[in-house]
Amino acid sequence: MDVVENSLDLLGFTGVDRVTKFSGVVSSVCFDLYGCVQVVLVPPVNADGALPDGRWFDVSRIEINGERVMAPPSIWTDRRGGAEKPARRS
Repeated sequence: MDVVENSLDLLGFTGVDRVTKFSGVVSSVCFDLYGCVQVVLVPPVNADGALPDGRWFDVSRIEINGERVMAPPSIWTDRRGGAEKPARRS
């Protein structure tokens, strides 16, 4: 697999930043113009029921723990872009 596929494969896994020990679920992956690949880690709901903000980290700093807690979107398996998918009607 290439860098894009390897990075997208992290979606839905729980990870921890090796430097800060911040942990959460990988909910987003970003590829920038300069070759940096980053992920957002979103921590679990806190004791008050509030969802803390996620944080961006360089993908090379992330250690994946355990199993995937949520499947990645089907857009990666059916290879259709969002514009080609019908909108869900309410």
